[in-house]
Amino acid sequence: MIESSSNSPPVDAWQRPPIRLAVLDMAGTTVRDGGIVESSFLRALASIGIDEDDPANAERLEYVQATMGQSKIEVFRGLLHDEDLAQRATRGFEAAIAETVRAGAVEALPGAVDTFATLRGAGVRICLTTGFAPETQQLLMDALGWGHLVDLTLAPGPGLRGRPYPDLALQALMTLGVDDVRSLAVAGDTANDLRAGWRAGAGVVAGVLTGAHGRAELEAAPHTHILATIADLPAAIDLP
Repeated sequence: MIESSSNSPPVDAWQRPPIRLAVLDMAGTTVRDGGIVESSFLRALASIGIDEDDPANAERLEYVQATMGQSKIEVFRGLLHDEDLAQRATRGFEAAIAETVRAGAVEALPGAVDTFATLRGAGVRICLTTGFAPETQQLLMDALGWGHLVDLTLAPGPGLRGRPYPDLALQALMTLGVDDVRSLAVAGDTANDLRAGWRAGAGVVAGVLTGAHGRAELEAAPHTHILATIADLPAAIDLP
């Protein structure tokens, strides 16, 4: 028999704890995308013998757009249905992104750095996440000079699935010693970012309108907020 305790407070008496960790996407959320993801996908397809002028590429790019936010190897697996081709295409994609980054074609989105400062000033730790490979993420961090501005960076890899799985957000919580998933704020520009945050149990799940997906796509995913830019995140959080 299941018994209830007369000493337990009513459910609505339990208050959400303050946000202590913000898990933020990079490209399209805190980093200006500028179409580099789509162009790098076309170059990746070219690296496995699919010409950039192939008529089927329009449909392939629609798939890429719909799956934005996911780990790139998973996107290529879904697109190509061949593990060897997917692995080769992923390597081509990461090489194309790296060349773009080294050419200086990435920059912070307006308000991103100020948002980092505001959150950390209020005691909120920051983890930046991505669907790129860890090496590409580090290249981005070095190019932007953000290493000292955040507490952690995470990317998909062995034993750590990318979005829409909740792994990156939950790993950030465990690594940084946050003890309640409701103390998480997750923000990103794709529906997959929002699904991942929701599945992680985050207290704030915010879609940001500066990247791959528009308002309709973000509003169709589970969320607590839709923000014009990442600069609006601090106002959406009950800062401690």
